[in-house]
Amino acid sequence: MATLTTPLQEVRIPAGQAWLYGDLALPAEFIGLVLFAHGSGSGRHSARNRQVALRLQQAGIATLLFDLLTPQEEEVDVHTREHRFDIALLTRRMEEAAAWAAVQPAVRGLPLGFFGASTGSAAALIAAAQLGPRVAAVVSRGGRPDLAGPAALRAVTAPTLLIVGANDREVLDLNEQALGLLQCEKRLAVVPGATHLFEEPGTLEQAANLAAAWFCRHLLRTEHLV
Repeated sequence: MATLTTPLQEVRIPAGQAWLYGDLALPAEFIGLVLFAHGSGSGRHSARNRQVALRLQQAGIATLLFDLLTPQEEEVDVHTREHRFDIALLTRRMEEAAAWAAVQPAVRGLPLGFFGASTGSAAALIAAAQLGPRVAAVVSRGGRPDLAGPAALRAVTAPTLLIVGANDREVLDLNEQALGLLQCEKRLAVVPGATHLFEEPGTLEQAANLAAAWFCRHLLRTEHLV
């Protein structure tokens, strides 16, 4: 099991002609690897995703938090916001990270999970749909699964958990609609008192616990298949 001092290894992930930077955390013992897709305007240093990642590490799950945009793209995006909603680009980066992980000796062959937040949820779901059985589970926190589109949502085969704050009404409605389109094992978990960013006391911890339980259940289920 992981401790609070699980070391982080900085890694570089090839993405076409560019490189993406990430932090790979490997607990002493782990049952799978979860890749994080950050939301609009965020990156691997997101405090909320790091808190969730820490909870997964404590549950015995390796994590990879990485920047879906290059430093140059991030600089442009600060002014134009053109990349953060480029779901096709973000999806491609998720697939490139998954391909990189598939050949790393430390995590090669492990069950793979995707965790997405905000717009990153759409990228995680589309990538999961395209990668099929290579993805064992998906979790979305305060996500925009609607941006994945009906066809991709219907094509997802990985068990999918949608976590939404009860007070994030518009996003909750969008997640309820997306839930109806998903054909895989699925669940919508509504966290009482939480708004979009889960800033209310205890709400992010609830989301992290829900994510850890979901990944543990489904990564363990597929461990013998890889």
